[in-house]
Amino acid sequence: MMMYLEDVSDRDLFHVVTEPEFAAVFIISEEERDGAEDNIDAQLRLPDGTCWSASFMTLDAISVVMRRWRETGECLNGAYFKVHDLVIIPEPGFDAMVRAFRGILDEGGPQGVLPQLDDPEKLDRGDTDPES
Repeated sequence: MMMYLEDVSDRDLFHVVTEPEFAAVFIISEEERDGAEDNIDAQLRLPDGTCWSASFMTLDAISVVMRRWRETGECLNGAYFKVHDLVIIPEPGFDAMVRAFRGILDEGGPQGVLPQLDDPEKLDRGDTDPES
């Protein structure tokens, strides 16, 4: 799920990793505070001002979600799984997510891999008026 900073609640936490090539902003909701670090929404922020969305998940986390969907009826009772900004990582943890961001950049950048978010400065200010 693509998440803008304006969509997070005041109960969400952020974990930020800054490197010379990028900043990674991990958005940790109340539901994701179990310490598993296997299902985390993130933003990749580049020095040129662009911002990109990623949903990091392990295969085990995907399996958990699909089992839950069988019960809740989502995605045709768990018959399929689709997340447009999904990045599957081999093991949980912020280190694995940062390695994935590095790899995406080393292989040519996020274009065509991650969806771009609109105006990250607007997101930081909390502006929600589409006319601004």
